Amino acid sequence: MSNNRELLYSMKILSFMILVICIVVPSLRICVADDSINVLQSMSDGERLVSKGGNFELGFFSPGSSQKRYVGIWYKNIPTQTVVWVANGANPINDSSGILTLNTTGNLVLTQNGSIVWYTNNSHKQAQNPVVELLDSGNLVIRNDGESNPEAYLWQSFDYPSHALLPGMKFGRDLRTGLERRYTAWKSPEDPSPGDVYGVLKPYNYPEFYMMKGEKKLLRQGPWNGLYFSGFPDLQNNTIFGINFVSNKDEIYYTFSLVKSSVVTINVINQTGRTYRYVWVEGDQNWRIYISQPKDFCDTYGLCGAYGSCMISQTQVCQCLKGFSPKSPQAWASSDWTQGCVRNNPLSCHGEDKDGFVKFEGFKVPDSTHTWVDESIGLEECRVKCLSNCSCMAYTNSDIRGEGSGCVMWFGDLIDMKQLQTGGQDLYIRMPASELEHKKNTKTIVASTVAAIGGVLLLLSTYFICRIRRNNAEKDKTEKDGVNLTTFDFSSISYATNHFSENNKLGQGGFGSVYKGILLDGQEIAVKRLSETSRQGLNEFQNEVKLIAKLQHRNLVKLLGCSIQKDEKLLIYELMPNRSLDHFIFDSTRRTLLDWVKRFEIIDGIARGLLYLHQDSRLKIIHRDLKTSNVLLDSNMNPKISDFGMARTFGLDQDEANTNRIMGTYGYMPPEYAVHGFFSVKSDVFSFGVIVLEIISGRKIRGFCDPYHNLNLLGHVGVNKSNLYA
Repeated sequence: MSNNRELLYSMKILSFMILVICIVVPSLRICVADDSINVLQSMSDGERLVSKGGNFELGFFSPGSSQKRYVGIWYKNIPTQTVVWVANGANPINDSSGILTLNTTGNLVLTQNGSIVWYTNNSHKQAQNPVVELLDSGNLVIRNDGESNPEAYLWQSFDYPSHALLPGMKFGRDLRTGLERRYTAWKSPEDPSPGDVYGVLKPYNYPEFYMMKGEKKLLRQGPWNGLYFSGFPDLQNNTIFGINFVSNKDEIYYTFSLVKSSVVTINVINQTGRTYRYVWVEGDQNWRIYISQPKDFCDTYGLCGAYGSCMISQTQVCQCLKGFSPKSPQAWASSDWTQGCVRNNPLSCHGEDKDGFVKFEGFKVPDSTHTWVDESIGLEECRVKCLSNCSCMAYTNSDIRGEGSGCVMWFGDLIDMKQLQTGGQDLYIRMPASELEHKKNTKTIVASTVAAIGGVLLLLSTYFICRIRRNNAEKDKTEKDGVNLTTFDFSSISYATNHFSENNKLGQGGFGSVYKGILLDGQEIAVKRLSETSRQGLNEFQNEVKLIAKLQHRNLVKLLGCSIQKDEKLLIYELMPNRSLDHFIFDSTRRTLLDWVKRFEIIDGIARGLLYLHQDSRLKIIHRDLKTSNVLLDSNMNPKISDFGMARTFGLDQDEANTNRIMGTYGYMPPEYAVHGFFSVKSDVFSFGVIVLEIISGRKIRGFCDPYHNLNLLGHVGVNKSNLYA
């Protein structure tokens, strides 16, 4: 007890001595945490500046296991030290002898044993009683005492980003001073010195942001089109942050603001050539990836070469535009697309057969290095100007808001185009007359025919057209309806599933595995991850996405979105808490939870879902792989049919089809399909009957064998109906 009293007494004396030193020598250094430093005050290793609201703090730190010391800014109330800015990244201090001082010229100076390690360079503005202050935005500013106008700051850290962008930080260029605000990756998590990967604005006539590695372009955002960056339409209208792009005679920059002030988010670039937007999740006490770039393989700069377009949903992602062919067919066939495409026919700027333009929809527009912009004219005048200039290869609106406005024209080869699955812009590409002739001839023929056929034939034509339209109305409607489906970033889904942890796995099949996940907004999801050796390849994946995204029924599982990144193919569904039907009916304990009423309701629900597919949906759909493991159960044990990778669509007047590729699960296949490849709605009805038998008996179609007659479950039922039990 006496030792504790002595310790307490000693601490009181020490606190008193520190207070006296602070009062007697106020200019010596900072003695307690504050948000500012005055002239000739200094801060030593171990002392901190803390912003007024307590959001950020500045001090000395060592990243990871490094022993070197750096001056930096980090979040104060986040337990995982997250550094957002570094002063002396290229010049570390080897021990704790560093001192940070504000001098009379309004510059911060970092010294070690009297030698200058780093300093700010304020040579443009007059310092009068300067002060350093750490703001709650994370911005470290040097200003004259009493000055509150940001334009009058002597210096600010926001003008010199490190590896991270914060809300309110400008990323771009000040055209008045030549200041370039770029952000640069650390060499490694333990070495914050600037690497050779960085984000930068290229101030072309149609400005663009790029991710660079040295002088090499890695990724291009696409120019700002009034609503979003052309290559990333899904960044607009998100629930986390808002985008603001400014381009005028003084400045060109991008900045983001928070939709909710309570959200903590940061954008970080790393040496692997990726950028990540992290969101702090208070409940998990961890950072979670919200978005990352590149989003998919097609974001690789110039992947498809000149006049090649990248579409991630295609088996071969690079395709030559219509009217073009691979420059090197051999290289193209081996998936080396960098040489790009060349025209099938040469252009003819002058003469009788003049060039024209073909409209391509839903594009990330080409690299804007060689462009010309006039915001005062519209699309038609833009077309005329482009057509009259033989070097102009494409044009479009510079601003796509409303009806569109402004004009941007491209000169030289068109590079780094991408066919977007949602969003995108219209691009008008110059084509020779030969590529337009078929359209002109078609118009001429139609006009001549209409003039010649007369009233009776016109009426007959109208009658037959109406009949055809009536017979195919449902089919046409389905084909024209767009698929409004969310595309998820692979890294965010990986994080949601704890990086596809075994603890999150819900099940596994021939296609791959299914995992439970939780999105940032708290929504629970089921993620179907197709394995590289999956029987369900890219065609089946696309088939499932296109089909199920258009289907809406209480007994069909709801598809929330998808993700494709290189070899990774993911389908994201609503989570079915009770997993699949086979999880219950074939387990001796769990099947006791299904009384006969519930079993009948499950059978009825499957039948309703199947009836919708066969009769009530816009297209007649044959599932072809209906089985108990593909029937999922929600929290109320309502059944929902899933897995449409093998499904086929029929015309409304089509009854049967044939295939040489037998796909599905033996035991659930009808004989005519398993042997001859014939399938129809009857195929699904057969599978449904097998499921009914399994629900009633609790026995598996493929695991049961009658010991007396050497029969499977179907044969056993036919011979001895009285032996069924559950």
